[in-house]
Amino acid sequence: MLLYIHGFNSSPFSDKAVITAKYMAEHHPSLSFHQPQLPNTPKAAMALLLEYVAAARQANEPLRYIGSSLGGYFASYLAEHHGGRAVLVNPAVKPYELFDDFMGPQCNPYTGEHYVLQPVHKDEVAQFNTPVIRHPDRFLVLLQTGDEVLDYRQALKKYHHCQLRIEAGGDHSFVGYEQHLQTISQFLHLP
Repeated sequence: MLLYIHGFNSSPFSDKAVITAKYMAEHHPSLSFHQPQLPNTPKAAMALLLEYVAAARQANEPLRYIGSSLGGYFASYLAEHHGGRAVLVNPAVKPYELFDDFMGPQCNPYTGEHYVLQPVHKDEVAQFNTPVIRHPDRFLVLLQTGDEVLDYRQALKKYHHCQLRIEAGGDHSFVGYEQHLQTISQFLHLP
């Protein structure tokens, strides 16, 4: 199984998600690929992701994740606590520190869904922190230094002993992402 995990206020219709789905359909058609729309609260989002993990385990499928931004934070938790390999794309490292800037009314630009980000959601997301990566062999981390949303140096510090690809420039969307899909597939041992 490969689980693509989108970021905050994103969806399976983001550019990276669409590019990933198309690539997997073309190059790995037998792969069990899932790209769910996550609920807006961290606790509910993780509950949904854990349903996919449980189903994959029941089917004896290897666990694999691609996580972007907040999705990278969730993928870190899943790979560390439930096994599997993960590719993190400009991952959030301490999203609970960023939530203060977003408290209050939100609208997901992809789904049009309105919701309210509350202090309890900051506590929820903090529960999924992985302060120390104990299984660095499970991670490939793609970073661009021009990320305008997240400080790439936080991820560099946290994942320094993992496999890293650092590119100068770029932005939070990870410019040229499609050029890394073959490397991603190889790292994840896709069929």
